[in-house]
Amino acid sequence: MTKSAMLFSGQGAQAVGMGRDLVETFPACRALAERADEVLGFRLTEVAFNGPEEQLTRSDVAQPAIFLVSAMCFEALKEQGEPKVYGLAGLSLGEWTALYAAGVLSFDDTLRILRARGQFMQTACEKTRGGMLSLLGLTLEQAQAVAEESGLEVANINSPGQIVLSGPVDRIADAEAVAKERGAKRAIPLNVAGAFHSSLMAPAAEQLGPFLAEISFAAPRVPVVSNVTARPHENNPDEIRRTMVRQVTGSVRWVETIDYFKAQGVASYTECGPGKVLTGLVKRIDNTAALHNIQNALDIQNGSEK
Repeated sequence: MTKSAMLFSGQGAQAVGMGRDLVETFPACRALAERADEVLGFRLTEVAFNGPEEQLTRSDVAQPAIFLVSAMCFEALKEQGEPKVYGLAGLSLGEWTALYAAGVLSFDDTLRILRARGQFMQTACEKTRGGMLSLLGLTLEQAQAVAEESGLEVANINSPGQIVLSGPVDRIADAEAVAKERGAKRAIPLNVAGAFHSSLMAPAAEQLGPFLAEISFAAPRVPVVSNVTARPHENNPDEIRRTMVRQVTGSVRWVETIDYFKAQGVASYTECGPGKVLTGLVKRIDNTAALHNIQNALDIQNGSEK
């Protein structure tokens, strides 16, 4: 039997209207949506379903909203029959959804974490002038050299030839010039609020640690591959907490994550949640893999294969 893995969406996948049809179609999804509004004390669903887009894009709203829609997709899939997966992973905030799906955290606690994590990151963005730069056509070693020369850090290793740098916004233009000198096909400044997955997010990590200390973690029932290590989390809840704090400032090692799954015999991936970014990245890493997307009611009822 083909081994499969489930992947969960990261920040940037948000879109006004996401999740509405799930709530209208599945009672379990409606219950989760109502619970999310109750836990957070504001109408998260109103923003997710109707916008405005600028509010939905804020880290402290986008993170719990994307988690909610991903969790609704996951729970609706479970109603159709328990998904049989070898392992789970997610991009940045999506790793929290993976931990929820693996039974490490409750729904309520994951919502609270992502609301707080988003607030801590939003505050860090507002206090520091950070930016991010996507490099196309460079190796990891070349991208690291660009980062060192320009004073940036490697934030995301998304796919072969697509690496994102992060750091002070006033160094982005210099990095763009250096990257082109080193042969980058393109160097694209990203429209983001700050320097995610860099040392400029250290204040957010410092706040997140004490917050997580008050929340109950369990050992994962299914392996969850860490962004930080590109290996499954240990069964030690305290170690999971520490690793997830490190994730705020550490590089997202997505290529190594998919390489790890491939080495374990995984040949099929389902992206669960809004957007199709992750299956797109997997295609560039392992073009033999079967790819599926679950982001709305029709996908859950009929399945979606690329």
